[in-house]
Amino acid sequence: MSQMISAPGLPTVDIEAFKGAMGAVATPVSVVTAYAGAAHGTTVSAFMSLSLEPTMVLISLHETSDLLEILHQSRRFGLNVLAHDQGGIGAQFARRGVDRWDGVEWDLQHEVPRLAGTASFVACSISQLITAGDHAILTGVVDYAENSERPGLVYQHRRFGTFMAN
Repeated sequence: MSQMISAPGLPTVDIEAFKGAMGAVATPVSVVTAYAGAAHGTTVSAFMSLSLEPTMVLISLHETSDLLEILHQSRRFGLNVLAHDQGGIGAQFARRGVDRWDGVEWDLQHEVPRLAGTASFVACSISQLITAGDHAILTGVVDYAENSERPGLVYQHRRFGTFMAN
């Protein structure tokens, strides 16, 4: 049985239909990281480039994400855009109740954990935190950016894949 989403004055939407519609969108996969005495991180697919002047990105985390409290403390985050062959890392950082860092090569750069072998990496200072529904939207001013030219990992229809240009 699917759950219905509704709000006063807004149409009712079937949640399974909504999830299916959004699942058809291929999104890049990244691991957002922070450091507060230890490395912390979680997989996200909801992020985007936000502004060139100043250089900014936007990330979105579920309101129950353990990482939110760490970000409140550290006021910094790393955005590690995963490479095409890092689906295992994407899945590992999406799990709860496991050591997400087990077997993962990383180092501390620009005060945030940077995963080895990623397609790209940016280090950010948090600018704003906005509550939106059951998520928090964080904007970050980019302090450092690097691109490895490696093909990125995408997620579509609940599967990892790689973009192939025509």
